[in-house]
Amino acid sequence: MPSKITMAPLALAALIATIGVHAHAAEQVVKIGVSGPLSGANAFAGKDNENGVRMAIEELNAQKIQVGANVLRFVLQSEDDAGDPKQGVTVAQKFADAGVKFVLGPYNSGVAIPASRVYNDSGILMSTVGTNPKITASGYPTVFRIVASDTQVGASVAGYAAKELKIKNIGVIDDRTAFGQGIAMEFKRQAQQAGIKVAGHEFTNDKASDFAAILTALRAKKVDAIFYGGYAPQAAPMVRQMKQLGLNVPLLGGDTLCSPEMARLGGAAVGENVRCAQAGAIVAKQPGGAAFLAGYKKRFGREPDVYAPSFYDQTKFIAQAIQSAKTVDAKAVGVAMHTISYQGVVGTYGYDPKGNLKKTAVTVYTFKNGALTPLASY
Repeated sequence: MPSKITMAPLALAALIATIGVHAHAAEQVVKIGVSGPLSGANAFAGKDNENGVRMAIEELNAQKIQVGANVLRFVLQSEDDAGDPKQGVTVAQKFADAGVKFVLGPYNSGVAIPASRVYNDSGILMSTVGTNPKITASGYPTVFRIVASDTQVGASVAGYAAKELKIKNIGVIDDRTAFGQGIAMEFKRQAQQAGIKVAGHEFTNDKASDFAAILTALRAKKVDAIFYGGYAPQAAPMVRQMKQLGLNVPLLGGDTLCSPEMARLGGAAVGENVRCAQAGAIVAKQPGGAAFLAGYKKRFGREPDVYAPSFYDQTKFIAQAIQSAKTVDAKAVGVAMHTISYQGVVGTYGYDPKGNLKKTAVTVYTFKNGALTPLASY
């Protein structure tokens, strides 16, 4: 006769309780949208940002996060806004129609400014790396800037230029986008306060490839350096043309120049002559940073670009805030994100009432042998 299997009453009760929890736990889909340039010159950045969110979602789904009676399943919906304000607004409306409640992006300030209104009106929580101060000026309660603003980055680059590079006379160029113009104006203001003379301010656009005329004009003013407010696809040929014109001075810029794309497009012309500032501490030296970098390379077969770590962190922060608020309601999650903090691979995230980071490091980088190399953190 087969032996009878017995179980202690407490163990049996625990097993029944566990079975009961999983038997009654329904799956709740939480849509995470990503808005960014998946086409055009900045498509490399849009795909990198998407990868950061994708990696976070895969890890979150493996954790089987439960809120109330539901197990959450995060689903990625990525849309191409092409870095275009009108298309960005269309994407925002598409997300609203699809029931997306959390959006990572837009990447471009010029897209984030008009799109933020649609997200706010639609009850969607938006997290952007757009640095123009206007993005958070409206004070929308569910709009967050997950990196330093132009004001913070401009101050860091200006301070570095004055104290470390001893720049006395600088030229400024911007691409007339909301991002480029915003960071150039902030740098210009902070540089003048630091005692640097702005010899000239020239303008281009984010589709340009020939900068000879404006570079020649600045060379005639005997500038010690040039600050460029714009993106890597223009900055790389700009630095090549600077060398061709014998304008052998540093090219300074914000986070968009801190991209492997600079070295890829600029080749041998991009080296220690390029100095850029990026929000956040040095990822490789942060707790969990090395593991993130290794995991990203294993998952996607390449190194992350500028913002993948920030998009990854904010996606994880949203999940933490959902658990804290005990709901997936975007407004309630936004309230939680204003009151709690999150330790990510880039640093600690905590937001002021307008959705700006309360505190963030800014790191100045250069390029050595084609690789981004940190110089100083502020």
